[in-house]
Amino acid sequence: MYRLTGGNVLIDPELIIKKSGISEKMKVADLGCGALGHFVFPTAKVVGKKGKVYAVDILKTILENLQKRAKQEGLDNIIEIVWTDLEVFGATKIESGSLDVAMLINTLYQSHKRVEILRESIRMLKKDGKLLVVEWENIATPLWPPAEERVKPESLISAAPKLGLKLEEEFEAGQYHYGLIFTKL
Repeated sequence: MYRLTGGNVLIDPELIIKKSGISEKMKVADLGCGALGHFVFPTAKVVGKKGKVYAVDILKTILENLQKRAKQEGLDNIIEIVWTDLEVFGATKIESGSLDVAMLINTLYQSHKRVEILRESIRMLKKDGKLLVVEWENIATPLWPPAEERVKPESLISAAPKLGLKLEEEFEAGQYHYGLIFTKL
């Protein structure tokens, strides 16, 4: 579980995995996976030995720690560590058209090059692959990030057709988050 101090669930990985339709043998990337791999490890258990989960981030120290944890948990044959800058089209060493699901969870708000990140994410998806975006609601919260950094769901939904995406579902991803699931056309 992705938790706040005090044990409150911020985002439930099981809900995200279920909504994304992730199952055995799939290739999935957590783009901007973060320090703890909140979604990497539960996803690895779902895709199993014949699947692949790419833990993708720009911070090498984060990736080194995730690599160690994957090895400790016996998941290093399922989890592949990928260092990249998602803001650069074609920079990620994941083959174009190879992913079943790409996840951008609390990633877009951290950049002003959101279109570039979306284009790079879409490049890696198979036709009919799913792009899952989870971002902070544009509501007052006691939590980071500031309101001006948050990504409005309407802007993603309106940009989707221009990027070759179709909106499949909009859902509540947690008390402070919304989720969008797109399909690559």
